[in-house]
Amino acid sequence: MSHHIVELKDVHFQYPDGTEALKGITFRIIHGESVGIAGANGMGKTTLLLNLSGHLIPTKGEIAIGEVTLSKKAKQQILRKVGFVFQRTDDQLFMPTVYEDVAFGPINLGLTEEKVDERVRNALEMVGCLHLSNRPPHRLSEGQKRAVAIATVMAMDPDILVMDEPASNLDPKSRRQLINLLRGFEHTKIVASHDLDLILDVCKRCIIIKEGRVAADGPAEEILLNETLLKENSLELPLSRQYLQVKQPF
Repeated sequence: MSHHIVELKDVHFQYPDGTEALKGITFRIIHGESVGIAGANGMGKTTLLLNLSGHLIPTKGEIAIGEVTLSKKAKQQILRKVGFVFQRTDDQLFMPTVYEDVAFGPINLGLTEEKVDERVRNALEMVGCLHLSNRPPHRLSEGQKRAVAIATVMAMDPDILVMDEPASNLDPKSRRQLINLLRGFEHTKIVASHDLDLILDVCKRCIIIKEGRVAADGPAEEILLNETLLKENSLELPLSRQYLQVKQPF
C-alpha cells in the first residue's frame, strides 16, 4: 500500500511577499494512519496541508505521495490521490445544487453518467445528506455544508483525506456526526484542528507545528495530555481533560 504513504523531506514554503511559512518540515505517514496537526494560529498548519495536498508546491524540499513526487507536472496526480476539505465550506461549494457540487469532481475524472450518479449517491449517503441532493448549498446549515463538502471529496474516492479545521462553526450534534464519519474512513487521514478533543477522538498520532517547524510528533494522547509541552506551544489541554481536572476532588 505504498500509494497511501505521505513523506515530507525538509519542506520549505515561502509566499510571494517573503513570508516563510514552512522552515524544514520532515515526517512520514504510513497507510491507514490517522494524524492530527495542532499548533497556535499562524504557525503554518494550513500552509502545510495545502502543500501536502498539492494545492501549493514547496519552495524547497520534497513531498511524495506514494510513488509520486509533487511537482507542477505531477500536481493533478496528487490532487486525485489526496482529498482536501477546506476550512471554509464556501471555498468548496459553488454549484447551484448539492448534487451538482458532489458530481463536479467525478465528472472531471471522465466517468460515465451512471458511474457519476453512483459516486454522488454513495458519497451523500455516507454523510447522511442524500435527501439534500436538490437543495442549493447556500440554503444549508453550517453542519450540512460541512457534510456536503466532505461528500464532494469522498466522491473522488481519495486514498488520503486531508481536513483543515473540520469542526469549526459546528454545533455539538454536527460535531459528533463528523467524528463518527472520520472514524469510519479507513484510509489515511490528516486533520488540522484547534479542537484538540476532536484530534484525541479520531487520531492516533499528533504533530505539533510551531513557527513552520515540527515541535513534537508522537502518540496523540502523550502529546495532547502533556501540559508543559502544550504551554510551550501556546496550546491548552483538551477541554474534556480540563473538565476532569476541575471535577477531581481535592
